[in-house]
Amino acid sequence: MESEKKASPVSDVGAWAMNVISSVGIIMANKQLMSANGYSFTFATTLTGFHFAVTALVGFISNSSGYTASKHVPLWELLWFSIVANMSITGMNLSLMLNSVGFYQISKLSMIPVVCVMEWILHSKRYSKEVKVAVVVVVIGVGVCTVTDVKVNAKGFICACVAVLATSLQQISIGSLQKKYSVGAFELLSKTAPIQAVSLLVFGPFIDYYLSGRLISTYMKTISSGAIIFILISCSLAVFCNISQYLCIGRFSAVSFQVLGHMKTVCVLTLGWLLFDSELTFKNILGMLVAVAGMVIYSWAVEVEKAATKSTAYSKLSLTEEELNSLKDGLEKGPIKDYELGESK
Repeated sequence: MESEKKASPVSDVGAWAMNVISSVGIIMANKQLMSANGYSFTFATTLTGFHFAVTALVGFISNSSGYTASKHVPLWELLWFSIVANMSITGMNLSLMLNSVGFYQISKLSMIPVVCVMEWILHSKRYSKEVKVAVVVVVIGVGVCTVTDVKVNAKGFICACVAVLATSLQQISIGSLQKKYSVGAFELLSKTAPIQAVSLLVFGPFIDYYLSGRLISTYMKTISSGAIIFILISCSLAVFCNISQYLCIGRFSAVSFQVLGHMKTVCVLTLGWLLFDSELTFKNILGMLVAVAGMVIYSWAVEVEKAATKSTAYSKLSLTEEELNSLKDGLEKGPIKDYELGESK
């Protein structure tokens, strides 16, 4: 996995940048596509099916051309992962529909601690005090700038719990599957995308009808060229967004990816203010500053944790000064035997 990591043409910074740019871009494109002032395409689950269909097509072309190699991953693992990933998408859409925006944001903020707990349970992973403090600062900052009214209902709460658990498990599984089968980010995505595309395109229209009360077949009869262009833009950006998500989680961790996700939230708020005349209050600005400070602290804390891990590994491999002196005394006092010949030299 390490050699594959080094051989990858995409650097760590490039993977982060690709994810931030493509994610923010797709949000802006979808805002124009789905808003009442735009093209009123309210079929979010089916649109996600389109995204994975285009991603699967790109993966098929890449494998056929020999640019990427297809490694074996058991079908049951791919099916299980796809079910979890689709539960995440459906749960998020239902949570957004049934809950207030404030509670929806709180449920998204809860993903970082949930991911931490799940990684501790599943992989016995522990986090340093600095990382925990940084995560808390990020969550507080994003909470201040995004959470407004908070209303909770039973159905919405259940959907939010399913969405948070499924999303957290999906993101942890991306990294573990890559390590378990020594498969690259794009190769894994190429295997899961067709399964997700088929299932979302089959069940998506029914879910969207439940969410919006509109049939996509009726909308498609009168679809405008502008809506088609934005659907194509959204699908193109989704390919980069999906690839970069797998790259980031494979190289770093699900927790780091969640912190990056909150950085995207700050970018979206800023761009919404610049491009769509969204209101930006002092509370928003203060929250964004706190969140950015938390992200900086998190980056520093992760580097400190890496350095401490390397230092511990090195100390285990190195002899102490006392051990070196004992070895030196032994060499000076005792004869060295040639065990092969049974003689002393």
